Amino acid sequence: MEGMTRAEVDAAESRDFALGGRPMRPRDAATLIVIERRAGEPFVLMGRRHRRHAFMPGRFVFPGGRTDPTDSRIPVARPLHPDEEAKLIGPGARATAARARAIALSALRETYEEAGLLIGRRDAFSTKSRHWQGFADHGIKPSLDGLRYIARAITPPGRVRRFDTRFLAAWRDEVAVELADGGPTDELEEIVWLPIGEAMQAEIPAITRTVLDDLDKRLAADPGLSPGGPVPFYFMRANRFVRVLL
Repeated sequence: MEGMTRAEVDAAESRDFALGGRPMRPRDAATLIVIERRAGEPFVLMGRRHRRHAFMPGRFVFPGGRTDPTDSRIPVARPLHPDEEAKLIGPGARATAARARAIALSALRETYEEAGLLIGRRDAFSTKSRHWQGFADHGIKPSLDGLRYIARAITPPGRVRRFDTRFLAAWRDEVAVELADGGPTDELEEIVWLPIGEAMQAEIPAITRTVLDDLDKRLAADPGLSPGGPVPFYFMRANRFVRVLL
């Protein structure tokens, strides 16, 4: 299926009911796929979630998590590429540039918190947000121009936790600082770099495997990940798993 109307996007984002009959609109979330080429082969950074976690224990995932709307207020060295911003804003009723900016910045914040990678430029940066203090401490101003929108997926209805996740990607060259001891949280107990083919065989969620396959094909067709490329959007409709292009 190609493209989506505003009404179709709104329907995909619509309020469903979770266990116990409580209304559960999917929460915005973002994840970042950091890519590095080694001898021409793309590797991706993944981390294993602690087995004590209630959500996806022991699975390998990309750094990421829930979007905080206040992330949109964080100053950046460079904004999203216009083509990427337009894709990330999308056609839905809730689509705004501020929401897209918050989603993109949350991917950077989570990557720092979970993997100890700070993406940005060396520049004066101060903040009152404790979540961004690590960037200020290392003199790194977040930068969004190197991000590429790879995929979007909404957790199926009926789950205890539902997320509307945007999968973004960045080359390792965009990383200004790599902390030797990882990020300040303990979300991920093991950080590894894996070839895409090997990552697809690891203990990963099904949607992660699907997105890795999409990324592999996109890199084959467009090795540099040009801005504004096709973005698959996955969601459930009438008990069917649907894939459309944004």
